[in-house]
Amino acid sequence: MAVAEPSPSMEILVRDPDGFVIWHGPPFTNGQPRIKLDKIQCTSVKFSEDGSKLMVMKSDSLVSIYECKSLREIRSLQVPNVLAATISPRGSYLQTFQKPTSPQEKNVVLWKIDTGDSAYQLSQKNMTKATWPVIRFSSDEAVACRLATNEIQFFDPVDFSRGIVNRLRVPSIAAFELSRNVGSYVASFVPESKGMPANVQIFTRGKELQSQPVARRSFFRCSSVQLNWNCDSTGLLVVVQSDVDKTNQSYYGETKLNYLTTDGTHEGLVPLRKEGPVHDVQWSYAGKEFAVVYGFMPAMVTIFDKKCNPLLELGTGPYNTIRWNPKGKFICVAGFGNLPGDMAFWDYMEKQKLGTTKAELSVTSEWSPDGRYFMTATTAPRLQVDNGIKIFHHNGSLYYKRMFDKLFQADWKPESSDKFGDIAELVKSVDLLKVEETKTQGSKSVQASTKATPANPPSQKPAAYRPPHAKAAAAVQAEVRASSY
Repeated sequence: MAVAEPSPSMEILVRDPDGFVIWHGPPFTNGQPRIKLDKIQCTSVKFSEDGSKLMVMKSDSLVSIYECKSLREIRSLQVPNVLAATISPRGSYLQTFQKPTSPQEKNVVLWKIDTGDSAYQLSQKNMTKATWPVIRFSSDEAVACRLATNEIQFFDPVDFSRGIVNRLRVPSIAAFELSRNVGSYVASFVPESKGMPANVQIFTRGKELQSQPVARRSFFRCSSVQLNWNCDSTGLLVVVQSDVDKTNQSYYGETKLNYLTTDGTHEGLVPLRKEGPVHDVQWSYAGKEFAVVYGFMPAMVTIFDKKCNPLLELGTGPYNTIRWNPKGKFICVAGFGNLPGDMAFWDYMEKQKLGTTKAELSVTSEWSPDGRYFMTATTAPRLQVDNGIKIFHHNGSLYYKRMFDKLFQADWKPESSDKFGDIAELVKSVDLLKVEETKTQGSKSVQASTKATPANPPSQKPAAYRPPHAKAAAAVQAEVRASSY
């Protein structure tokens, strides 16, 4: 009997020392994930940004591309001495970096995936996190460019044989970031030099590249920056990092959060209410609000609108991470890394805390594409012990847990959230499945398992929402609550 599915099924990629597998995503049948693709040996694996392709490095000389819908291998390339590889956002191109054998060797190659032919080649002596990938694409692959000495070089993404078709001259440029889905703007960063302040500039990237910036912000005491565009390319958040804190309050230096708009209506600091570092910042998926975790511990969490007006305070706690779900309804605030793993789940629409829990030693964390589940993972080489995966419901109750001797990677397959139904209906359908699962489990004996442990422990009692004008009382209450963990 054919049944029409209202939304696509989700998938999870899991990689350990033996290779990777792909699971069918939640909700799981009988509490256990089913295998969609059996284990394939590899050294690294990566989805394209749109989830259409999967790049698999099978050895230091073999890179394969899989089509994600059928999980069929569609291309295999022999690339000797490959040190790194990445796939373009829509899966049109594969980029590889090979160990150079001579100074003249063109060791960075851009491959066209549908034909397997080389589209462009260039020389690069070494590779760093800041310089890889060498050729960068906008999310829609309408713009392709690379950082060169004192300039950004642009290519024709349809025909790379034309070479460099445009240049944006920015003396001493050290980094840049293309705007999101529509690559209509590019932000550049120039560090401090000879008494001159560092600066971030925004340039228009249309058919005719504009040499004059539409927005500019200068900074003293700036060693590096993080550039964060919103999805509609109207706003840019700039986290400015200084290696030295002249107030001697922080060993890790000083950070400031700046905000620039492409229409020039705002260029300045975001008004944060607490002194201390900016731990994390994230735009909502609609790009109309952004959330910031900031300040000395216990850190404060505030949500701002596009005019930098505070909309909601999420209290204080041992937090350094924020994750906004793709539907924009739920938010997870957490303390990972050197913090004990506290997590607080909020319903942003209702301005209500849903629950709190812990996920100690988490290295990665992300919401599922449908916005119903939150997955954390403890992975090597960052941590060599207690590796595993935990999946939580949107309210913080634990749904699934599996431990590994060693785990390297756990990723959701990217999917557009628009492919899934309304979040309220999705949550309601999951709640019905939980009731049925509870009835089924109640008729069986409880079996302990160290490998897989589905569970739904009750989350802690939700706390009352404290609006910004009552934040002092909220901060005191949050500190008391945090100190009791």
